[in-house]
Amino acid sequence: MCTAITYNTKDHYFGRNLDLEYSYKESVTITPRNYEFNFRKTNKLKNHYAIIGMAYVVDNYPLYYDAVNECGLGMAGLNFPGNAYYHNEISDKNNIAPFEFIPYILGSCSNIKEVKEILNNTNICNINYSDELKASPLHWIISDKEESITVESVKDGLKVYDNPVGVLTNNPTFDMQMFNLNNYMSLSTEVPVNNFSSKLNFDIYSRGMGALGLPGDLSSVSRFVKATFTKMNSLSPSDENSSISQFFHILESVYQQRGCVHMGDNKYEVTIYSSCVNMDKGIYYYKTYDNSGITSVNMHKEALDSDKLVSYELISENKIYEQN
Repeated sequence: MCTAITYNTKDHYFGRNLDLEYSYKESVTITPRNYEFNFRKTNKLKNHYAIIGMAYVVDNYPLYYDAVNECGLGMAGLNFPGNAYYHNEISDKNNIAPFEFIPYILGSCSNIKEVKEILNNTNICNINYSDELKASPLHWIISDKEESITVESVKDGLKVYDNPVGVLTNNPTFDMQMFNLNNYMSLSTEVPVNNFSSKLNFDIYSRGMGALGLPGDLSSVSRFVKATFTKMNSLSPSDENSSISQFFHILESVYQQRGCVHMGDNKYEVTIYSSCVNMDKGIYYYKTYDNSGITSVNMHKEALDSDKLVSYELISENKIYEQN
């Protein structure tokens, strides 16, 4: 499962945890403006916005998990099993396969207003990348520097929700996730007030008791509440190092440790990587499960008018600095 968030200080940030029990040897991949996206059912994109993100590159095609374009528009696909429903082709719509959705949006749009317009004529249709790579059941968070939306293709059609918290996990549907937050409105970062009974005296025996009841388990509904509470109350200095450090700390609040989610056959779900993209500067930062150090890739250090993909293999080896 996964968690995606946005965060703003002086600059604007977008990223996610990818939680799975296996890896496809993903890489930080830059798609320059003149790389040609050939879509299965709609017109190809010959010229488009440059994109940086995490992708599994197959046959020179980037299957993006999450990405940001040069305009500062970000997008991530998260697992949505049992709810995601991809429809048959619709003749008067742009029919987009799930694996094409991120490049289709980020290649064409510069902000959420443009995304909403293009979604009016979009159908996410049931097309696999190949016989070996089936379409994953996904929903998406899309964010510019000011606002976020959640997009879900379900049996009733394509749903587009305003996302005022800038957070997405997995099931249930986004409207239900937002409604569930009503159950936690009494949580606070402050010392709790005794509303239980004026006839009883209670001890404040620990710091943090205002947040008693905040979920700590690894389910998607609990991670949504935990990540939202942590993000909405998070404070950070506005410099780059402090901002990205705080961003990763928010994601760490819903991190998946090996051994806690058993998937059978000696497989365990872990946070394979965490990402944080500076949407203003086009810098992609990441950590991996075995490398807690932060690595960065700057899209603007590449030839963005090229037609060739650029990929950087993830640095997964942890370096420990010895001080004595």
